[in-house]
Amino acid sequence: MDFENRNQLKKQELVVLLLALMNVVYQLLFYNTLGFHRDELLYFSLGEHLDFGFQSVPPLIGLLAFVSAKIFGYTLFAAKIFPAMASGAIVYISSLVVKEFKGGFFAEILTVLALAGSILFGRVFSLFQPVVFDILFWTLSFYFIVRYINSNHEKYILYLGIASGFGILNKYNILFLIVAIFLVVPFTKYRRLFRSKSSYFSLLLAFVIVLPNLVWQIAHHFPVVSHLAELRNSQLVHVRPARFLTDQLIMILPATLLAFPGLAFLFVSRRLKKFRLTASVSFVVLLLYLLLQGKNYYAAGIYPFLIAAGAVLFEIFMRPLFIRILFVAVLVGLEWVVLPIGKPIYGPDKLVRYFDKVQSLTGDNSARRFEDETYHQLPQDYADMLGWTELAEITNRAWLQVQDKNSSIIFCENYGEAGAIAILGKNYKLPEPLSFNDAFRYWIPQSFNPEIKTLIYINSEPGDDIKNLFADIQEIGKINNPLARECGCGVYLCRNPQSSFNQFWAERVKKVNEEQ
Repeated sequence: MDFENRNQLKKQELVVLLLALMNVVYQLLFYNTLGFHRDELLYFSLGEHLDFGFQSVPPLIGLLAFVSAKIFGYTLFAAKIFPAMASGAIVYISSLVVKEFKGGFFAEILTVLALAGSILFGRVFSLFQPVVFDILFWTLSFYFIVRYINSNHEKYILYLGIASGFGILNKYNILFLIVAIFLVVPFTKYRRLFRSKSSYFSLLLAFVIVLPNLVWQIAHHFPVVSHLAELRNSQLVHVRPARFLTDQLIMILPATLLAFPGLAFLFVSRRLKKFRLTASVSFVVLLLYLLLQGKNYYAAGIYPFLIAAGAVLFEIFMRPLFIRILFVAVLVGLEWVVLPIGKPIYGPDKLVRYFDKVQSLTGDNSARRFEDETYHQLPQDYADMLGWTELAEITNRAWLQVQDKNSSIIFCENYGEAGAIAILGKNYKLPEPLSFNDAFRYWIPQSFNPEIKTLIYINSEPGDDIKNLFADIQEIGKINNPLARECGCGVYLCRNPQSSFNQFWAERVKKVNEEQ
């Protein structure tokens, strides 16, 4: 390769890196159009109680929240910066996959554009949730696989073990990728890896990385099992195979134009024949989720890799420059049309008008379907980003009316409410809330001293147990935003207990402990 060609390649690499950095900036442009997501509030609460595991997630998300809060404070920007940075890493690693496929500059550009503007990735790149980091670890794992295939250097098997280990510490979902690899490899020439010391050392590395969380799970009687059972009964029961498959096509639009042709290309192409293993792994992943009723986005980790393969396919068949320019224009145009479905670039009211227009033009309202199969004015994620500041402000009004704050507590029925008070309540110097929901159950006091005389209760309405316990229950306010998922959630100031609250609490705690 002569000097001029090397110089040209370096310029192209610089452009791709710049685009990856621009993607980080782009993801942050709309970070404050709505508010904190209920899950973000939970994860920042985890950051205040660092441990080797939590009720519904492994420990990494809590650690990231801790770091982000220490640097940026408990701000909305703190919740958005790490997902945005992860998006840049995913985009760049995917461009490296293109290079492993011997793709050129056009394929790299297509990959970057498809990832930056698709519905699914627009959504996950906007939220501080384990999903975005899960996709990062999947993409990294696929990259190490193709690097091993191209180089035959077993160090990449070790890197795969490390990526898988940290991936498990982030979200157990990556275990499906590991299972798929073990199911596919015996039917390929790479079965020789089962006789390789590097493979077993790779597994050992992954095990050592995961071990602290495994010990935590054992010590806490495997809460992941009860969480999965709860998830299956409340959410996965609504998953239907046909809808799962349909969602795979819709949720990554318009990158669907690249991803599924990319999967087919990996299976049939002579040029990419040696990577057929990765196509089989991707197919098995989809099959596993289909059979086990996984949520549609569980398979998101395979798509950056498949999009890269599809980009190489289009580069091969789109030789004329004007066709390439036309295709990029169509791709970007479609991304602009569907952008609000994946990223809240508008305020709540304008988003409602957008989704109303989509429904009137297409007759489809699936974007606003919640996990319980009900339909609302906004998608569930957007509805989950409204009302929390209002809730914290109402709770502060209730707290200001409490006379003896040493004999008072704030109790929330779900983790979203508790997270809002724990994180947004810092603006009002509210005490840490108590809840039996999700990881908050691990932080509850077993008893109180002195006797609790005042309870601030947060839920849609007090249950009979609260009504029977307190003689004076005053509604301070409710979330009134009709677009918020928690609309109607109230804050109640409960005083004058008719019997011992401490005894009532001890019985509730005992029941919760028995359920764990």
